[in-house]
Amino acid sequence: MNNTILLSSPPKRIVSLVPSISELLVDLGLEKYIVGITKFCTEPIHLKTQCKIIGGTKNIHIDKIKELKPDFIIANKEENIENEILELMKFSKVWISNVKTLDDNFELISQLGNIFNKNFEADKIITKTKTTFNNLNFSKIKEKEVLYLIWKKPFMSVGKDTFIHHILSQIGLKNCIIENRYPVVNLEKHKKVDYVFLSSEPYPFTENDMIDLQFCFQNSKIVLVDGALFSWYGSRLSKSKGFFEKLITQLD
Repeated sequence: MNNTILLSSPPKRIVSLVPSISELLVDLGLEKYIVGITKFCTEPIHLKTQCKIIGGTKNIHIDKIKELKPDFIIANKEENIENEILELMKFSKVWISNVKTLDDNFELISQLGNIFNKNFEADKIITKTKTTFNNLNFSKIKEKEVLYLIWKKPFMSVGKDTFIHHILSQIGLKNCIIENRYPVVNLEKHKKVDYVFLSSEPYPFTENDMIDLQFCFQNSKIVLVDGALFSWYGSRLSKSKGFFEKLITQLD
């Protein structure tokens, strides 16, 4: 993001405005330094009982954060709102990530490892994630088309400049969406895709949705997928081996 942050020592009072990075901080061994999180920071589940909830990712309570006297706030270009971040910069150091690929994610983990003197823990997470994706056998589904749905009424999908798109490509699949960001989609236009993925977040698709959509996608395999394992950068992907192996077997 081309911001410069000067630190004389590792921060001791952290506010995380990004759910996946809250999880990463815990996995790096920094749980005791986290003082504030969003209401969407659900992993690990006990974190909400230990930290102050400062609102949502896009509707944060500036005053609550200021009361916590953080010396380091972690944000994300896509998750958070620029005007709110600029307000936070008036009283604390704000570190902003921008993650669209696995390499971006590895850089994020590595940088936080450096900042907090957790290089060993960071390297371990990166190595485990790389091993997971390097060992996936997706030859039988390679280049098959997928429509990944994240919302209903209207139906919305993921574009080519998203982290989800990148993860789809990492397991060999071809995203049928050519637009950027998160476009509203015409299902009829994509009814010949090989697979339709119904994400568990942000809209919680269910088996009833699978049944309803089968009328449109009569020749496609419709699958409910864990949205966090496609969209949560940080350490979540280091825990994804079983999920992706099972998914690829399910699609084969």
